[in-house]
Amino acid sequence: MAKRNQPLILILTIGVFGIINTEMGVIGLLPSIAEHFHVSVSRAGWLVSFFALAIALSGPTLPMLFSGINRKKVMLLVLGVFVLGNVVSLLTTNFTVLLLARIIPAWFHPIYCSMAFTVAASSVSKEQAPKAVSKVFIGVSAGMVAGVPIASYLDSAVSYDMAMAFFAIVNAIAFLATFLFVPSMPVGERLSYGRQFAVLKKPVLWISIATVVLLNSAVFGVYSYLAEYLRTVTAMSPNTISLTLFIFGGANIIGNIIAGKLLSHHAAKSVISFPLLLGIVYIGLFFTGQFALPVEIITIIWGILAGGLMANINQYLIASSAPEAPDFANGLFISSCNVGTTLGTAVGGLFITAMDIRYVVCVGILSLILGLLTILLRNSAMKRIKDAGMA
Repeated sequence: MAKRNQPLILILTIGVFGIINTEMGVIGLLPSIAEHFHVSVSRAGWLVSFFALAIALSGPTLPMLFSGINRKKVMLLVLGVFVLGNVVSLLTTNFTVLLLARIIPAWFHPIYCSMAFTVAASSVSKEQAPKAVSKVFIGVSAGMVAGVPIASYLDSAVSYDMAMAFFAIVNAIAFLATFLFVPSMPVGERLSYGRQFAVLKKPVLWISIATVVLLNSAVFGVYSYLAEYLRTVTAMSPNTISLTLFIFGGANIIGNIIAGKLLSHHAAKSVISFPLLLGIVYIGLFFTGQFALPVEIITIIWGILAGGLMANINQYLIASSAPEAPDFANGLFISSCNVGTTLGTAVGGLFITAMDIRYVVCVGILSLILGLLTILLRNSAMKRIKDAGMA
């Protein structure tokens, strides 16, 4: 069964990569987009924050609304919308049109990502489901890891148009592969909306959501402007910036592996230690940002910690708060992460406009301080739940 479904899982991985790549890839292009459309870098950052806001709004509801439709048809719809949005983004010369061409597909983002994990798990035996889902998650990691440096490299080495075309090409490949090789997938029995929405009554879930928002804000409030920070503060060349972004992405994968193992044995300590260590890294970046070698070293450590926070730890925080509704929790996880991305990118833009890009690091530090406070609140709430269950 596993061998028979390997092509399906590969296609899902490519599809997720294309969608995440569309979301994250523009981070490495923000300076070029600002120049191309004659807007400020902070305004160009709207392409990241508004995309994330749309995902945040659609995450909890749209996957459930589409859950009763044949999954192949839904995947083709979502991928088709992304291909069209990518083509419009490539051809337009108007910033408002570019913004709309990203916001509209963003609403469909959670539908595909949530469905990809469900389809992967249901395509194999119950024992093999976690392994299948982990393979699809490679697409998520690759989109976050490779999308930014690849787009940045194409922009600097070839052209801005080629970087934008890269997004369309990947999504078009996923669309064709889904159309040709994915079988029809009618939907069977599913959990009622009422049972899933009932988890929203749990205070610990809301505390977990707030924590994920703050932790993601801590990462993306700084990372969204990393290309411009390296160009302005560290005075790196375009090729070195692309390499640095790639190093950050590679470190993310290492962070995912480390955090995954630590959460299995030391969950509470991991949830506290990762943001604490990231705060120390940001302080180091603030004081050494003008020196290339320390920045490269910091980027590796930062990437490891950010990789663990963005995926494993954030997902653990919400999933462990609502284990009785895993699909709904997955949608809330996606939404919470993107609210954090929106918040961090927006506040980062304000810091840049009001002061200087060097101070964008303060957004990360402030978000981490607040995140640590909500983690302490969550730990207390989880302890009360555990004590009540044992009583």
